[in-house]
Amino acid sequence: MQRSITNKKSLAPFIYTTLFVVYISLSSMYVFLPPMLGVLFVLFSKSLKNKDSLAIFLVSFCLLIFESEKGYTLFSSIIYFIILYRFVIPRLQQIFSCTSCIKFISVILVYIGFYLFCLLLSNIFLLPMPNITYYIIYYIVIEFLIVSIL
Repeated sequence: MQRSITNKKSLAPFIYTTLFVVYISLSSMYVFLPPMLGVLFVLFSKSLKNKDSLAIFLVSFCLLIFESEKGYTLFSSIIYFIILYRFVIPRLQQIFSCTSCIKFISVILVYIGFYLFCLLLSNIFLLPMPNITYYIIYYIVIEFLIVSIL
């Protein structure tokens, strides 16, 4: 593939997005694969902090794929991530100075808070109630290990 010298953008984000689409379909079949919601939140917050519109678009696309694969309401994860990024994470950064603590709490907030947010949406719009399983603890631990590497 030939690229222009003036265009220095990498093709890696598109490859990662394609791999995520394959991965999320595999995570629906195999329960031991976490859905990477915490990782998507960290990528979403980094792209908002860097004001990278391409990364915001690709992470939002991945979130839409996540929602459609798992059966959540359209744009619910994006709205929840924006609320979490704007209101909760700055408060956590004021309280804690430990970055690992902030990452761990944010992964917990992503999973538990997204469940509560979907529960709130289902009560407001009379949608079916979302279910939560004990696998969520496994997902939180695995995704904290992945997020601590990022």
